[in-house]
Amino acid sequence: MTRVVMRKPVLLVAALLLAGCATPSQQPELNKLHTQVGKLNGELRQLTQQATALTQQNMLNTNSTQGAWLLPAANTAVVLKSQAGDVRLSLSHVSSEANGTRAILNIRAAGEKPLPAFTVRVEWGEMDPTTGKPLQVDSQSQLINVAGSLLPRSEVTIPLRLSNTVPEQSGYIRVHDLVVQAPVQPTSQP
Repeated sequence: MTRVVMRKPVLLVAALLLAGCATPSQQPELNKLHTQVGKLNGELRQLTQQATALTQQNMLNTNSTQGAWLLPAANTAVVLKSQAGDVRLSLSHVSSEANGTRAILNIRAAGEKPLPAFTVRVEWGEMDPTTGKPLQVDSQSQLINVAGSLLPRSEVTIPLRLSNTVPEQSGYIRVHDLVVQAPVQPTSQP
């Protein structure tokens, strides 16, 4: 990570030095170089935001005794210890919609074992920009019921609609209280 971070400022300095030495016939090459430097700066900004979010996500999960925290900007899976055993949580397809954010919550059983029917609580809200901690004020939650399946499955995808939060905001998703549902026993009739 350090090698990538150090290389990009060097390219920026090189571009500025070349700009001072450029003749009019070299203008197209100089414009191309400026475009590349702008693109690299954008990539560096995105990597820095992702690294910051990943650090926050790791800190939240290290101190958590119940549930698991996902920060969309971290773009990294986490493990939730639950009644169904360890499950791996990740977010995908995070995008804006009219009243908030749309995303897919992926839940995968450890070791490819089948997931039983379960309920799980998903909570979301904003992060405090100063402390980097979740703001409980205005947080929202939803109980999700995942029904059993006729065929064993080790992964479930759950569409989420997170109202009043946009992906550009520094937000969080907390997944907790995964409770396995008892299988429905067929009733025998006399």
